[in-house]
Amino acid sequence: MADVKSGESVCVTGGTGFLATTLITNLLRNGYSVNTTIRYRESKTDLIRDLRNIPGASDRLRIFEADLRKPEDFAPAVAGCAGVFHVAHPMGGGEDEKKTAVGGVLGILEACVAAGTVRRFVYTGSATAVVFGGGDSDKVDEESWTDFEHVRSLGLGGAGESYAVIKTVAERAALEFGERRGMDVVTVVPTWVLGPFAGRRCPYSVQTALSLILGNEESYRLIGRTSFVHVEDVARAHVHLFEHPNARGRYICSSVDITLDTLAQFMSTRYPQYKLPNPNSWKNIIPVEKSVLSSKKLLETGFEYQHGLQEMFDEIIHQCQEIGYL
Repeated sequence: MADVKSGESVCVTGGTGFLATTLITNLLRNGYSVNTTIRYRESKTDLIRDLRNIPGASDRLRIFEADLRKPEDFAPAVAGCAGVFHVAHPMGGGEDEKKTAVGGVLGILEACVAAGTVRRFVYTGSATAVVFGGGDSDKVDEESWTDFEHVRSLGLGGAGESYAVIKTVAERAALEFGERRGMDVVTVVPTWVLGPFAGRRCPYSVQTALSLILGNEESYRLIGRTSFVHVEDVARAHVHLFEHPNARGRYICSSVDITLDTLAQFMSTRYPQYKLPNPNSWKNIIPVEKSVLSSKKLLETGFEYQHGLQEMFDEIIHQCQEIGYL
């Protein structure tokens, strides 16, 4: 059971990432002390400055260097923590990335057991571990898992296919570890995450959502029928599920379901300054087959989404304009 206690210490892995930075901000705002991990090469970048500028960071944020290829690095950051939010994901691809992702999550879970203080481990999954089941159901829930043979048949490309497989394997490994070792493991399964981001790096999910404006036709099939969720809502869901006494297992986190045609209509009306492609340019594109996701389980815990489609896109377009991406 995870009772919220102001001033408790928690750990967030991958602290310079899009979601992790927002999660750290949320935790500090709620009174937690936060340990976060960064890659070794990030210690001399502006990303550290962004972390240190978060309100409350000067007093309640500690930064540790760690590498998922050496999960023992995470022990000092986990020590004494009541909760761990594992957001970090390795860069790379193929079997090496898979080995690092699974070895990393299992190694950090071992550090949680050794610490003896961790009440709940919250893992950041991905909708790619849910939506490619290959079944007939139009709507999927937490009982659904991606089928590897089906995902390979979709032609997502090497990186897309690899990511879906690795996130599925890593999430299963975390949940199975929890059952086997008695560790309380909860997973959050978000869709495409949109909203404000730290620094000048435009996250891949934001780039994909803006593909109509950017003219990136290769991404049209990825958002032919898709789902979005605001980064702040995903961060809040992580904290909510850490604190909720009855949270168990997986939780899909998705607030907006949309088709490419509907998205194009919304964007052409809301942002007329951008010339969007003619709808005929994608009429023959077959979208990647994905099922609609149900957030019923998360909503039944009392969680409420606070951000809609208009706010998501207003924020990312404004920020991308500021950094010169648009």
